[in-house]
Amino acid sequence: MVAVNDRVSWATSQGRTRGRVVERRTSDFTFEGQRFTANSDEPAFIVESEKTGARAAHKGSALRVLKK
Repeated sequence: MVAVNDRVSWATSQGRTRGRVVERRTSDFTFEGQRFTANSDEPAFIVESEKTGARAAHKGSALRVLKK
């Protein structure tokens, strides 16, 4: 299960990226012009890249929690 502050990785067009979960969303929202659906059963997460500091939104199923 993904949680805020977890270190995670996710797929991008350039390969896998690593970062940290900064926010958990449980209701529908818009992020950078894109609409996301979320609820308590299938939350979405805002993640921040370790390399660039850029933020992105992803479903929990797209994130892989990294070992501490």
